[in-house]
Amino acid sequence: MEQQNIAVGLDIGTTKIVAMIGRYNEYNKVEILGIGKSKSLGVHRGVVNNITQTIQSVQQAVQEAENVSGIKIKDVVVGIAGQHIRSLQHSDYITRSNADAVIDSTDIDALCNQVHKLVMLPGEEIIHVLPQEYKVDGQSEIKEPIGMYGGRVEANFHVVVGQVASIRNIGRCVKSAGLNLDRITLEPLASADAVLSQEEKEAGVALIDIGGGTTDLAIFKDGIIRHTAVIPFGGNVITEDIKEGCSIIEKQAELLKIKFGSAWPGENKDNEIVSIPGLRGRDPKEITLKNLSKIIHARVVEIIEQVYLEIKNYGHEEQKKKLIAGIVLTGGGSQLKHLKQLVEYITGMDTRIGYPNEHLAGDSDAETTSPMFATAVGLVMNSLEQGLFNTHVEEVEDTLKDTEGEEATEPIVKEMKQTPSAPKKSIFDRWAEKFKDFLDNAE
Repeated sequence: MEQQNIAVGLDIGTTKIVAMIGRYNEYNKVEILGIGKSKSLGVHRGVVNNITQTIQSVQQAVQEAENVSGIKIKDVVVGIAGQHIRSLQHSDYITRSNADAVIDSTDIDALCNQVHKLVMLPGEEIIHVLPQEYKVDGQSEIKEPIGMYGGRVEANFHVVVGQVASIRNIGRCVKSAGLNLDRITLEPLASADAVLSQEEKEAGVALIDIGGGTTDLAIFKDGIIRHTAVIPFGGNVITEDIKEGCSIIEKQAELLKIKFGSAWPGENKDNEIVSIPGLRGRDPKEITLKNLSKIIHARVVEIIEQVYLEIKNYGHEEQKKKLIAGIVLTGGGSQLKHLKQLVEYITGMDTRIGYPNEHLAGDSDAETTSPMFATAVGLVMNSLEQGLFNTHVEEVEDTLKDTEGEEATEPIVKEMKQTPSAPKKSIFDRWAEKFKDFLDNAE
């Protein structure tokens, strides 16, 4: 298997941790080779608050992805979100010593590096410096200055800032799980890569990624990122409200939300009732779906209004900044029934649900193309685009030889080399079982 074209995205979320392995196929589409997920313990609202539990969850997700794909993971690109993220606009310029030479990438790098030296608040550091538009010798609205002549190069930047401690804690978890951290990417930017088309980014679009602990917003206009925000509410606060409002345990509240929840109370009839088993022989509880929807509706409206406030802060109501393509909803929370209609009703903007299948190979399974995995798909794409590849692909083959002896594994290794795009399930299942037995015995 060619080792230079495999990339790994690690989405450390509040409710789940996802490790995803992918590469480009011959049609330049992203092909997902393996996916592993585990329940996220130790992350609250996008911020790590228990290192040990997070390390275990990361290892579990990574191991599952390795078992499915037969590829040893070493280098990962990690998504970051959380209530500590903020963004700001900044302008900067450089004066070139030789105006007779054309502007090249080193000039642009020098300009970006200058922004990286900005003095931040104590305990904060810059995660991303995203150039928006350039000015060369006073000529404005230049998207690509490379190759032009000019003495003074100016640019407007979108700068994303986060807490140093939170970023270092994520780095510590990844390192302790035995992985190399290639880079950190803002999650709404990764999700945007996965679910938005170039036309939408040109026309103007707001991407709302509703996760478990946070709701991430990214606004694009004229193909350029214009605004990002992380709102510290997500699907978990809805579950919490159901738990409190119906006096039931969290597990039941989550199931109720997924199976019967709706963001639009008018859809439920008064006589629709769901019965929940009581704890330890207590009588079952009866909850009307109308009441359930009212609880969900109240909290969802609050989240949408906060997001809409951010969209207004960007300046959506000005004619020049109008978001023609409206809103795209993604993330696990976007699967709530009637959410699309409610968002349209509150904001008056066109809305669709974003599935990360735009850039995926045609034979991707339904699980991979769920909005829940938009961020993980985006991280894999981001990693492939930047050329941050997993450099330890061959190691699982070595492990196979160690565990089974040279002869037994020859056909399996050949199979992996011949058909990397569609591994035969039975072979990998057999190998996974043998490998698991070996690990059990080793313990």
